[in-house]
Amino acid sequence: QVQLVESGGGLVQAGGSLKLSCTTSGITVSIYTAAWYRQNPGKQRELVAQITTGGATSYVNSVKGRFTISRNNAKNTIYLEMIRLQPEDTAIYYCRASRGTARVYWGQGTQVTVSS
Repeated sequence: QVQLVESGGGLVQAGGSLKLSCTTSGITVSIYTAAWYRQNPGKQRELVAQITTGGATSYVNSVKGRFTISRNNAKNTIYLEMIRLQPEDTAIYYCRASRGTARVYWGQGTQVTVSS
């Protein structure tokens, strides 16, 4: 079985920071593309950040310069470091690992709430 479990979410004031972790089992993170998505009630799930097996990263424009995606292959863990958080960042954040279209795995999500 493959499992992804997010942690590190919580309540933070605007301008604060959080680091999310996605611990995985049943996969080798180094050969998977990893990504973080977020979703607010009534809105479509949004791709926030992605890192390829080669280490290339990409971000949605609204978080560029504030969020950093990374991974620790030895720990099979994916991270999202978030700084200068804004109320608009409030959402449930989901971790995803994929190899092409045949192997796509999601975590259960962790809530991030940013107060103004």
